[in-house]
Amino acid sequence: MKKVYFLSLAVFGFVFAGCSQQQARQPISHSSGTFIKESIKRNKKLIANEESLIDAIIDKDTAKTYIASAKGYWYRYDIKNETETVTPKKGDIAYFDYHISDLQGKIIYTEADLKAQVYLVDKQNIMMGLRDGIKLMKKGEKVTFLFPSHMAYGYHGDNDKIGTNEPLMCTVTLTDIKADPKSAVKTEPKTN
Repeated sequence: MKKVYFLSLAVFGFVFAGCSQQQARQPISHSSGTFIKESIKRNKKLIANEESLIDAIIDKDTAKTYIASAKGYWYRYDIKNETETVTPKKGDIAYFDYHISDLQGKIIYTEADLKAQVYLVDKQNIMMGLRDGIKLMKKGEKVTFLFPSHMAYGYHGDNDKIGTNEPLMCTVTLTDIKADPKSAVKTEPKTN
């Protein structure tokens, strides 16, 4: 009995002593920033290469005027609507058709593949470049966008036909714009 008591007391003492003297360990960090610096270099090189490919397309297509966007892509008007003034804004519904090609003009997805699009502006997830580009368009316009990969599907691709870091050419026709249904002011008749 004394053995069991002594053994129990010894175990309790070890457990108590072991628990009371533990301290939290600090995480060990071996990061020197090299990976991030190398990643930045790779991305800058990738963007420069893609921009030079896009510049070559623009230089070759002397019949069209390309516009550089503030977001880092280029576009040209294939059909420009000079009479309309309204462009889609957040919450509006934009109706559009489009097809996607690589920079050599080889079609990746046809309009039939992509079907007519109904897009709730800035409230649905679509390709980053299109998200911005559609807001530049007016009803009836057809615009060709040249997107570097970071404005398209980026390093991930689309898990189907669009590969990793692939710059794209998208030709978009904005068929209609409907005002944000929530912003429409409802007027009710006055009652006396």
